[in-house]
Amino acid sequence: MLEISGLTLDLPAEDGTKRILHGVDLTLRPGRIHGLAGESGSGKTMTGFAVLGLLPPGARTTGRIAFEGTDLLTLPPRQLGALRGRAVSMMFQDPSTSLHPMLTIGRQLTDHLRHHLKLDRKAARARAAELLGQVRIPNPLEALGRYPHQFSGGMRQRIAIAIALACEPKVLIADEPTTALDVTVQAGVLRLLRGLCDDLGLAVLLVTHDLGVMSAIADEVSVMRHGRVVETGPRGRVLTEPHHEYTRTLLDALPGRSTV
Repeated sequence: MLEISGLTLDLPAEDGTKRILHGVDLTLRPGRIHGLAGESGSGKTMTGFAVLGLLPPGARTTGRIAFEGTDLLTLPPRQLGALRGRAVSMMFQDPSTSLHPMLTIGRQLTDHLRHHLKLDRKAARARAAELLGQVRIPNPLEALGRYPHQFSGGMRQRIAIAIALACEPKVLIADEPTTALDVTVQAGVLRLLRGLCDDLGLAVLLVTHDLGVMSAIADEVSVMRHGRVVETGPRGRVLTEPHHEYTRTLLDALPGRSTV
C-alpha cells in the first residue's frame, strides 16, 4: 500500500542544513498496523509529515515514498494536496490543538467531507453522524452541534479519528494517538483503531514512544534512533527477541521489566 525507501530529510539550520532522516525504509500493508517506536527526537513524526508533504519551507527530501506505485515526493503541490486527507490521512498527536475550538464538531467534519467528496450539506451531515457513531460517540446527531471543549480527552481523540477516516483513506498515520490519556481510555482508543483497521482494511502507521502501546496493537514494529530505522520485524520477535542494542535498552526501560 505504501512503501518508503531510502528517505532522507534535510532541514535548514544556522550553519546550513541538518539531516533529520537518514535512509528510512518502511512498508505499510492493508489491514496491518505498523508501529514506529523510538525516543523523542528520533524522527518518527517527521517521517509521517514527510509522507504528506507537511514540511517547513526549505526542507529537502530524497528517496521514494510510493503510494500505489506513485512516488509522493515527485507530485506537484496541487496533486499532493488532493491526495492528503483523501487517500492518505493523518491523525495528529493532540486533538485539543488539531480540532478548531471555535467550530462545532459537525462543521469540522462536514467541511472536510464537502471539500474532498463534493457532498451537499445534507449528505455531508448524514455521513458525519455516521462517522461519529462508527467511533462510538454517544448521540451522534446531538454531538454534531457541540464544540471540542464539551467532550472529554478520550472523546476528542475519537472525533479526531472520525475526521481522519471521513474520506475513507487507504493509509492512516496516527501520531501518538494515546498521549495524555489515562490507561482505561487509552485501551478503548487502541481497540477502536484495531477494529477499524481490521474492518476497513486500513494500512496504519502508528507513531509512538510507548512500547506498551506497540505490544497491544501493532502487527509489525520498526524502531528508530537518530533518524535511522535500526530494527524492523514482527511485533512478537522485536519485543521479545530484539536484535539491536537500542531496542533492548528501550525494552529494559519499561516499568517492571528486569534489566538482568
